[in-house]
Amino acid sequence: MAAETMKQWVLHGRNGIDSLSFEETSIPQPGEHEVLIKLHAVSLNYRDLMVANGIYYWKQSDSVVPVSDGAGQVISIGAKVKRFAPGQRVMPTFFQGYISGNLTQQHMDSALGALPDGVLREYAVFTEDSLVHIPPSLSYEEASTLPCAGLTAWNCLYGSRPLRPGDTVLTQGTGGVSMFALQFAIATGAETIATTSSAEKEQRLKKLGAHHVINYREDPEWGTTAKRLSLDQQGANYVIEIGGPGTLHQSSKAAAVGGEVAIVGMLSVTNGSSKEVAPWNPHAAAHSTRRTTVGSRLQFEEMNRAIEVNKIRPIIDRVFGFEEADEAFKYVWNGKHSGKVIIKIAEDD
Repeated sequence: MAAETMKQWVLHGRNGIDSLSFEETSIPQPGEHEVLIKLHAVSLNYRDLMVANGIYYWKQSDSVVPVSDGAGQVISIGAKVKRFAPGQRVMPTFFQGYISGNLTQQHMDSALGALPDGVLREYAVFTEDSLVHIPPSLSYEEASTLPCAGLTAWNCLYGSRPLRPGDTVLTQGTGGVSMFALQFAIATGAETIATTSSAEKEQRLKKLGAHHVINYREDPEWGTTAKRLSLDQQGANYVIEIGGPGTLHQSSKAAAVGGEVAIVGMLSVTNGSSKEVAPWNPHAAAHSTRRTTVGSRLQFEEMNRAIEVNKIRPIIDRVFGFEEADEAFKYVWNGKHSGKVIIKIAEDD
């Protein structure tokens, strides 16, 4: 590797997209148990915008390389690295060092792009325990969508009681987590119900394979409608809840007795503060409510095998160039995308 310097985007402060700065720095070198990777692509999550705007609900640094999700190629390895070799294609895990078991505060503080530097840079060093192999059928751009959105969706459906064929899954919208959850549910043989806000997105969801699609703008009682549409009108065994206080009540109405509402992400933010979870008592409903985060490295590897076996291809909305990262942030902030937004850092070798 002849080059000694690299380009990266850095967030200085918490004033939104205007805090992004395109800078040059030295290429890091791996320690004994570390791996140097050349990043080819990253994908954006709403969480990255929250970090930029200073409303992230975990800890964050005042100066940090943003973005948690990326994919790249191993360039060099430390003397004691056993799991990887130069030339292999890899993805860093969202929570560094979270291999299996229960999530801890230490794991939460290790989430890339908040306290530790993220992946919006040309090169990065990670410990070998915090990397996984890219499924062979996926490109770097597709693989970059998996660490947060893909694995969160997987954890929603397989983190407690594993999804079974014939179960009913309700997803909300066309964001990354919801689209992955829909694809995983279809691959499992589940009944799928999706909500959306427009006729155009409704057609995309049907084309993807959703059995039923409900326009929540036209049907404010979409939870009741979803339950009626479900097999034997029993309701959804899993509801992927991303909407916050305005949708939790409807999610509860849609859920089957004994079902689970998997709450994803920050529910609502006003002036940097979280609102109440819901205006009703969730314990009055005959289903469980589980706050869901990104899964472990072992779950990541399980998900990757399922993706490869079922030939699942992540849904990509648009690809931006590396120097257009600020434009990509603005695009996600406007909320017009269906699926994932990618920033391409390097051309494939």
